[in-house]
Amino acid sequence: MSSRSSRTSSTPAAAAAETRRAAVLGSPIAHSLSPVLHRAAYAELGLGHWSYDRFEVDEAALPGFLAGLDASWAGLSLTMPLKRAVIPLLDEISDTAASVEAVNTVVFGADGRRRGDNSDIPGMVAALRERGVTAVESAAVLGAGATASSALAALSRICAGPVTAYVRSEARAAEMRGWGDRLGVEVRTADWAAAAAAFEAPLVIATTPAGTTDALAARVPERPGALFDVLYEPWPTALAAAWSARGGAVVSGLDLLVHQAVQQVEQMTGRAPAPLAAMRKAGEQALGAR
Repeated sequence: MSSRSSRTSSTPAAAAAETRRAAVLGSPIAHSLSPVLHRAAYAELGLGHWSYDRFEVDEAALPGFLAGLDASWAGLSLTMPLKRAVIPLLDEISDTAASVEAVNTVVFGADGRRRGDNSDIPGMVAALRERGVTAVESAAVLGAGATASSALAALSRICAGPVTAYVRSEARAAEMRGWGDRLGVEVRTADWAAAAAAFEAPLVIATTPAGTTDALAARVPERPGALFDVLYEPWPTALAAAWSARGGAVVSGLDLLVHQAVQQVEQMTGRAPAPLAAMRKAGEQALGAR
């Protein structure tokens, strides 16, 4: 990269040795903002010898991709459908990742060992803390997918009482209750038809795909608590816009994306704190340009 010319390395081999690489993998991956966020961090930290790319990799291609990495690689960010598929390919995973059986961060040690972690969970907690939400007596979760299990793990750290999950089937309800048992969270379940009742909780975490909660926007109460909507595009969602109009605190999917990326940058580079403000600004600019 351009900054390498100002370094003192005297041989091609020395220059190659200092190069560090990272990337995000998944399928589909073209939409990912991770390169924007990580590159902004590298620029702010003066890490001109670091690069961060994106690669379209599915479950079948993942073992071969990992096998082809050399010693210049520092780490990987993983998105769907790789968060569980990667686990058998790792040497160890953190307790946080094990708690939800999902890895979104892989860090390569100097000895070549592959360590998996989950930065979504502490990222959620940090994003809520930034908006002043540090402890609640109860909460509600809209949806029951992979992000919902991470939401329960985050709530296990800040929620003192029950969490009600609003879902579309008994199978999903049983799944959420199972995650609650595993994570030490009292999970109650309710049918999606009653989802507007979630808004009585002091904290609502919406984990559903784009458009799913639009019909609920008209049901936001006069004095809502806090809403964490994990979507970031399109933004604001109809629900988030209605929530803000009522004066409620709103945490966005971009807040989550930035905070989990902060955790990844710190783990991969060994530099802390990562530049949160610069990363968020880069993410906002990239979204604004789409």
